[in-house]
Amino acid sequence: MQEHNDVPMISVEEAFKLVKDNITPNEKKTLIEVHNSLGYVLSLDVFSPINMPPFRQSAMDGYALNLHNKSNYKIIGEVKAGDEHQPILNKGEAVRIFTGSAVPKTANTVVMQEKVTVKGIHLSINNTISKNKNIRPLGEQVKEGALALKKGTKLTSAAIGFLLALGIYEVSVYDKPKIGIVTTGNELVEAGQKLTYGKIYESNSGMLQSGLKALGFSKVTVSKIRDDYQTTLKSLEKIISKNDMVLISGGISVGDYDFVGKALLEIGTQQIFYKVKQKPGKPLFFGKLNSKPVFALPGNPASALSNFYIYVHPALERLSGNINFSINKGIAILDSDFIKKGDRAQFLKAHHENGKVTILEGQSSAMLHTFATANVLVYTPCNINDYVKGDTVQIIHLPA
Repeated sequence: MQEHNDVPMISVEEAFKLVKDNITPNEKKTLIEVHNSLGYVLSLDVFSPINMPPFRQSAMDGYALNLHNKSNYKIIGEVKAGDEHQPILNKGEAVRIFTGSAVPKTANTVVMQEKVTVKGIHLSINNTISKNKNIRPLGEQVKEGALALKKGTKLTSAAIGFLLALGIYEVSVYDKPKIGIVTTGNELVEAGQKLTYGKIYESNSGMLQSGLKALGFSKVTVSKIRDDYQTTLKSLEKIISKNDMVLISGGISVGDYDFVGKALLEIGTQQIFYKVKQKPGKPLFFGKLNSKPVFALPGNPASALSNFYIYVHPALERLSGNINFSINKGIAILDSDFIKKGDRAQFLKAHHENGKVTILEGQSSAMLHTFATANVLVYTPCNINDYVKGDTVQIIHLPA
């Protein structure tokens, strides 16, 4: 077993692939009401119990006609959305109809109200019309018994609306993981307490917890561990046993009081990688204990948050059954010159608007202020150092 300071750095691409290859999607299924299913992933195919629409439906406000060879029609009634009666139209007759209403079986077209002239109960057609215009056919969206949404679909607001429109009340989904957040460091003080010399306010747990909540993960517990090896050892083993994934903040570097890496290895955690050739966030540990993924993130807030978005988020999606998830990447035009120092890949906090991207001031791994105003990260690979205004760069969109 290698000591941490002997482990070579791996590339960003290698790290990303290792995370993907070592996360086993959760197979635990649960039934959930559709109203409460936002962000969950379907664990079974969903088939439509009805035709949608369940009747021939008017696509607009106008008049439903039973066509004949003249341009004049007699209006015999009205059909509103939700009406259950079925007027019988003879040839040359019409009914007033509204968007979403059921088209009578004896009507064979719908004409827009702007294309007719109405005087009392008499209607005149202003243009040539043909059959089946402005009528949504029975089962146009999906037919009864057909596949509505397939297994592995992540449920969005639109998907929930679609399922409810089919009358589906509950669905089978993959259960979301329980996540343990661990903070380490004797220098940390809770917000609201007096800040004495040598102490700093602890922010990473709240930052990570709110980040998880924004991504739809709410089963989160937070624990604080003192910088003591035996305490770290016992606490980590217990926390990992109770959760499906653990995120540790701090204690992963090579200082005399950074105990996390050594403790993880002693309790039997399989180290998959430690140290990524990137800035910020080089000291990133990823491993598994009893198949449960463990990330030990740097203590510096910006480093921790970068690694959270780049590695932890995809891992969580995959763990939740969303095996087709990919980071929201894109390209943009750089609006100023930039020189990258060193030979590590970098994730630079930036602002993207109208296809152009501005790299922000204050890229230190300890600084969150710039992150608070950024909406993308600009990715600069190891082998490119000089950028000029107008260059195309890769960006990673940050969740809103």
